Amino acid sequence: MGELVRLEIDGAVGTIRLDRPKMNAIDHQLCVELLEVVGEVRDNPSIRAAVLYGGERVFAAGADIKEMEGKAYSDMLGYATNLQETFKQVARLPKPVVAAINGYALGGGFELALTADFRVLGESAQVGVPEILLGVIPGAGGTQRLTRLVGPAKAKSMVYTGRFVKADEALALGIADKVVPDSDVYTAAVEMASQWAAGPAIALRAAKLAIDDGLELDLDAALRLETALFAGLFATNDQKAGMQSFVANGPGKATFSGT
Repeated sequence: MGELVRLEIDGAVGTIRLDRPKMNAIDHQLCVELLEVVGEVRDNPSIRAAVLYGGERVFAAGADIKEMEGKAYSDMLGYATNLQETFKQVARLPKPVVAAINGYALGGGFELALTADFRVLGESAQVGVPEILLGVIPGAGGTQRLTRLVGPAKAKSMVYTGRFVKADEALALGIADKVVPDSDVYTAAVEMASQWAAGPAIALRAAKLAIDDGLELDLDAALRLETALFAGLFATNDQKAGMQSFVANGPGKATFSGT
């Protein structure tokens, strides 16, 4: 169990819990531990969905600027590459992932939240990419994942100004998928993740891969990817259970084993 990131398992939902007081600033050690926990979630078949959570006070208020301040270009090239790789592994978790956001999710913290499939925000939460105010740009996916989520003009508005976006605007922009009272954020995120925990795990993995990787391909190549993934699911027990249940009992009544 790491000092700054830990895995908490409740049934089929695993919570990736950031715990670096006071603001969950993202430093090298946190990234190392995050990568380890992500590997545990990926490799544990009993975990069917995951929640990213920073606690009741703050999700993560950005990278550790004190750690970065004195670094040179050569230092930051390696640092940024490692940070990107860590966040890429979170984004590529082959299971549904929900970010539960209280307080601030800024800079690297917001970029981590963007790796999730869905985001639940508390009513007083604020998100943003304020790196421009430090004379730099987002370096852990903010210019890319945010743009793919909200479109280039809205992403540029946030990146160029570094402004903080409140929960209601985040919902309108499509950054937040749900806004709830602050005290309900974690519960709501777990409930959202739990709806997939009993689903066909291999099909959910294929769906995530088809959507995420398909965005990087031209349409013809993306459709070929979809066809291959679709056909491959006919080798699973869940496909058989799902279709047999549909024929016998109608839709939505199948029990899936995840195999």
